[in-house]
Amino acid sequence: MKVIVSPSGIKGTIVAPPSKSAMQRALALALLHNGTTIIENPGISNDDKAAIEIIKNCGAIIKVEGNKLIINSKGKVNPEGDIFFGESGLSLRMFAPIIALSERNVLLNGAGSLLKRPISFFDDVFPLLQIHTLTNDGKLPVKIKGPLKPIDIEIDGSSSSQYLTGLLFAYASSADREIVIKVNNLKSKPYIALSLQMLIHFGYNVQWQENDHFHITPISKKENTIHYFTEGDWSGAAFLLVAGAIAGNITVKGLSLHSAQADKAIVEVLKNCGAHIMANENEILISNQQPLSAFHFDATHCPDLFPPLAALACYCQGTSLISGVSRLVAKESDRAASLLDIFSSMGADIEVTGDDMKITGGIILKGASLHSHHDHRIAMAAAVAALCADGETSIENAEAV
Repeated sequence: MKVIVSPSGIKGTIVAPPSKSAMQRALALALLHNGTTIIENPGISNDDKAAIEIIKNCGAIIKVEGNKLIINSKGKVNPEGDIFFGESGLSLRMFAPIIALSERNVLLNGAGSLLKRPISFFDDVFPLLQIHTLTNDGKLPVKIKGPLKPIDIEIDGSSSSQYLTGLLFAYASSADREIVIKVNNLKSKPYIALSLQMLIHFGYNVQWQENDHFHITPISKKENTIHYFTEGDWSGAAFLLVAGAIAGNITVKGLSLHSAQADKAIVEVLKNCGAHIMANENEILISNQQPLSAFHFDATHCPDLFPPLAALACYCQGTSLISGVSRLVAKESDRAASLLDIFSSMGADIEVTGDDMKITGGIILKGASLHSHHDHRIAMAAAVAALCADGETSIENAEAV
């Protein structure tokens, strides 16, 4: 699919889509809950749909009632056949330790860019937990056989925090004594804060202590029915907010300022660069009423903000610096290379030096023929940047969104 974006002003009100990060975590915890989970405002993205099929294949029974999912589970993981993750890196990394609670041989597989992503965690950590693992030269498909045996363990968290989320969920649901997971070089800490927030909501006892030690304590009893409302997605909304800052006068509803989502940091970045923004509980008003100034931001713990921040930087006076480029390699594309490609094609002054991306704004971008690199966030960044470009911009493979 090719999408054409013409220079445009935008206005109006939009509701942020439900958070994929929260939705997929809620589905995993619903599978592990012995009872009923009611999820309101469920997400409908492909990643969410993949996670729904995963918990169905593992024994959960799901019924749709209006804008609710009613999930019944016995709290046991009983996978039937192969498990397919689509292109969802979160689902693969989070569900793999949970699926390994089962004694069955299970083949884990995916599609698209997920087949190219390294999964060294399977070879490095799973054998320590008595999980038999056979990867495809460090990539999918992979065969695993449990059951996972929770033990005190020390792991590296530099590549992704999503494996840690899966371990915390699996440990919390199965531990029969207090267990400690020690994590070195933990990245994306706000996403772990979200995982712990949700573990507590679902009745588990996990403590995050100093030096990134996680203490998991067995629980004796939980509520039979758990209600969960899926909050708005700050990752997706960041693009809407940047679009408002450079080209619009818009209101984005459904975002919680009390969220543990890492990408909530977009609000502070927009304030710091001088955007006209009013943030209230459940809605944010933003418009392009004044010039924007360059900013410095460390995106190490929220790498999904890189694409919208790169688009924003193109319209800020001065040189902006975004740190954390090393977190962009193993995404749907090599996002540093993809961002360099699309913004260079539009005439931006952009370069990567070490772990930093530098973008000098104030240059009028020109419309160009671009490709999404099969990456939804790259397509979205291109679309936002095209709003104020000189001439039309075409985006190939826009269906990645």
